[in-house]
Amino acid sequence: MAFSGNFMCTSFKVELMRAVHNFTTSTGNTFKLALYDNTPSFTAATTAYTASGEVSASGTYSAGGGALTNVTPTSSGTTAFTDFADLSFTSATITAYGAMIYNDSAAGDPSVCILDFGGAKTSTNGTFTIIFPTADASSAIIRIS
Repeated sequence: MAFSGNFMCTSFKVELMRAVHNFTTSTGNTFKLALYDNTPSFTAATTAYTASGEVSASGTYSAGGGALTNVTPTSSGTTAFTDFADLSFTSATITAYGAMIYNDSAAGDPSVCILDFGGAKTSTNGTFTIIFPTADASSAIIRIS
């Protein structure tokens, strides 16, 4: 099994210190989510988007994945966080084991995080939806505390 957990990529943490990523809603970078079969071996050491192991284009899903809609970064207590609106691919026949969120605006398409679906998730000529957790200090997809 290629996916072995959810990871915030270590390179992403360093790139935050170098101002590579901008999550501002209206003027920030474009972040994408790409879906993968069970062949890639992603870890926290993953540094960039790759097409290797990406699921085939189907319906509204195309190579490189789909653009995410940022939720304005904010904080609660000592935790800063951001999230994304749910993302759907329609009329799609997809089997995915996980996903990568990456910065499509930055040079080299640097990875942000790896998402493990915990097994095969499928759609057959239907809608494949990624549902993001609540945008708060304990659940948001990207949290720094």
